[in-house]
Amino acid sequence: MESAGSSSPPTSATLTLPPTARLLSCRVLDTVHRPVRQAAFEVTDPIGRRIVSGETDPYGGFAVAVPEGEYRLSVTTEGYAPFHGVTIVGDPGQPGTAEIILDTVEPPLLPQPGHWELDPTHSSIGFTARHIGLARIRGRFTTFAGAVRIAERMEDSSMHVIIDAASIDTGVRLRDDHLRSGDFLDAVRHPTVEFYSERFIHRSGSTWTVAGALTLHGVSRSVTLDTQYLGLGTGMEGELRAACRATTELHREDFTLNWQSMLAHGIAAIGSSVDVTLDIQAVRKA
Repeated sequence: MESAGSSSPPTSATLTLPPTARLLSCRVLDTVHRPVRQAAFEVTDPIGRRIVSGETDPYGGFAVAVPEGEYRLSVTTEGYAPFHGVTIVGDPGQPGTAEIILDTVEPPLLPQPGHWELDPTHSSIGFTARHIGLARIRGRFTTFAGAVRIAERMEDSSMHVIIDAASIDTGVRLRDDHLRSGDFLDAVRHPTVEFYSERFIHRSGSTWTVAGALTLHGVSRSVTLDTQYLGLGTGMEGELRAACRATTELHREDFTLNWQSMLAHGIAAIGSSVDVTLDIQAVRKA
């Protein structure tokens, strides 16, 4: 360690590779040669098995040690067209460090201002919960309705979704009856789950955060939906449609869903967190 005020030059560590390893290094740049940081990269073998993955550093670079051979390389990040290529590591004819240039892509057009309604036939509200610390139980709500008011400025938009609590469906009747009971949703006393938002926050490209209040089991809590806007399309009857995918994580205790049964060694029968995924199509109304 150098003392304060030392004029000695900084030292750098030398990476020693195993005898059979070779270095694959790349820099990811945009079309004006600026580094693209935090781009996701993945290296796979010729039959698609993942060898290594990660993100580019603040200078747009990454370096990984792999055996000699042929590999597939993919790079993806928000706002840019994906890159897919083939490289042969250890080939003297290929440069040790390659540059990958990503082309920018325009984000999809936003929905037109006005009143939009969720289409339950082409939408889904699903969830995943951990069971006995091992498997994941997946379920959905089969009955729900909702509306979105798109403002002239997208950030001023609002939405309201109402879910029939009794429509919970995990594919097992006995379990679904238990989830509807007073131990969990208590669907007789609290027949609906509701989400209301007046905060649409643009993150980057087609990524948004929708912040609002979720009322579940008679308790309201602030919730944020990490939302990927998927763009516009035209339905079978010529109607204009908009689509998005949103995710969030809920904690049961926040909504006083405190029922729990402990197994041997203190393992909980049901995990405390629930992952929620919404795949939504909305139709514009006159």
